[in-house]
Amino acid sequence: MADIYGLLKKYYGYDRFRPGQENIIRNILCGRDVCAVMPTGAGKSVCYQIPAIAMNGITLVISPLISLMQDQVRILKAAGIPAAYINSSLTPSMVELALSRAAKGAYKIIYVAPERLESGRFIEFAKNADISLIAVDEAHCISIWGREFRPSYQKIADFYSRLSRRPVIAAFTATANLRVKGDIEEKLRLISPYNICSSFDRPNLYFGAYSPVGESERGIGRDTKNSFLLHYISRHKDESGIIYCMTQKLTETVANTIREAGFSAEAYHAGMSAEVRRKIQEDFTFDRTKIIAATSAFGMGIDKPDVRYVIHYNMPSKLEEYYQQAGRAGRDGEKAECILLYSYSDYRFIRDYFILRRNDEESARDTGYAMTEKQREEHINAEIDGLNQMKYYSVSDRVCLRKRILGYFGEILNEPCGNCSVCLKDIDIRCRGRAETKPDEVRYDEVLFTRLKARVKIIAMQSGVPAYSIVNDAVLKTLAAEKPGTLKELSETAKLGAVKIRKYGDALLEVINTYRDEGAV
Repeated sequence: MADIYGLLKKYYGYDRFRPGQENIIRNILCGRDVCAVMPTGAGKSVCYQIPAIAMNGITLVISPLISLMQDQVRILKAAGIPAAYINSSLTPSMVELALSRAAKGAYKIIYVAPERLESGRFIEFAKNADISLIAVDEAHCISIWGREFRPSYQKIADFYSRLSRRPVIAAFTATANLRVKGDIEEKLRLISPYNICSSFDRPNLYFGAYSPVGESERGIGRDTKNSFLLHYISRHKDESGIIYCMTQKLTETVANTIREAGFSAEAYHAGMSAEVRRKIQEDFTFDRTKIIAATSAFGMGIDKPDVRYVIHYNMPSKLEEYYQQAGRAGRDGEKAECILLYSYSDYRFIRDYFILRRNDEESARDTGYAMTEKQREEHINAEIDGLNQMKYYSVSDRVCLRKRILGYFGEILNEPCGNCSVCLKDIDIRCRGRAETKPDEVRYDEVLFTRLKARVKIIAMQSGVPAYSIVNDAVLKTLAAEKPGTLKELSETAKLGAVKIRKYGDALLEVINTYRDEGAV
């Protein structure tokens, strides 16, 4: 079997896998189907990318969003892994060129939207290609019980049944209850899959639910929310953050409020054209915009690892949705904050409008799938139950918030986490800082860190890729602490793959050695 630890070190710079990753990879390499439920930020992509590198042939990754494909391909190329995407952003001639190159073995990984699998030209290519693995990302889209049902996902099994040989099928999702998970296994026709549901705990995330004492039902109004928001942002003005809002109109209002206070912010919602949304997301990815006020449309495909906070201006309709959105903070493993601003009017609006009034009509219009009366009743009851669970979380003042979240997903946390607004109720979360260093954390030279970060930003601009895809902040902090002076020392110190050390090592060492020559070390 392939040296998966060697591949991990070579391409990703890590010495060990995150929990669950190694077992998934080994099962795929043994030819077994996989159904993996892993929280946002748990490292799902490594689980299919390393097998893709190790196996002969091509890995197809089925992904629902263009932006996600583009981000992933940029990151893979930066790491020296040949990859491409085929989607509607390409012209027909560009698609043809990509397929021609793929047929000649130019790529190990190809990202495609599920709709592409119905294209006659793509089917023709696939029948003649050596496809060893099909990885289905955001696999909950296959289920009518999932949050983002996509009918085209239900045709994936028909697609691979046309191939000359059946590839390994690996399904990945961040949130799936038993019903959705059953749908995934059935509709993808998985054969005795290796099932894994990894821990949903993200220790680096702080959770806060803000509803003042004595106002647990009424919660806080818009003026109070805005005051909280601006105070919080002023204390985190150099950091990237996402603010989730309930409606399109509210994203515009919130973004305007933030801009008027002198901060960099943009709204994002499904009412905007695809080109406008693409530009806004790209500006956020490349740090030209620091804050995005968005509806849930700013969802799947957000792969920026250095988001330092996610604030929910309104309560979401269920804990699955909240945790997936909140989990977009701190994907680099560094400390980040997830804060919910609760008001009872949010609860009432979701229940009366989104569930009771619009549920059946939207299901039929958005999915093309007409529910039976029994299914509709079950769906509404499940939605209201989910909403109530979300409310209990929002107004919790005695039960640890992390314990509530993990308990909802079937995990038991024996002790309070010590890192949520319930456990730390005497501390105003607007004033919490992340500058304090715990005994087991790296102490680094902040001046050198700033210089290294500036150099990486210049390299990123010159290369046309996000800074985080070159070197993330956690690695830069390690370099600013250890201060390696040679490429050998750099490779031993930094969690960088061999390709990145070859590409960027000299530039990083130049900053460190110049700093040392100035007598600062």
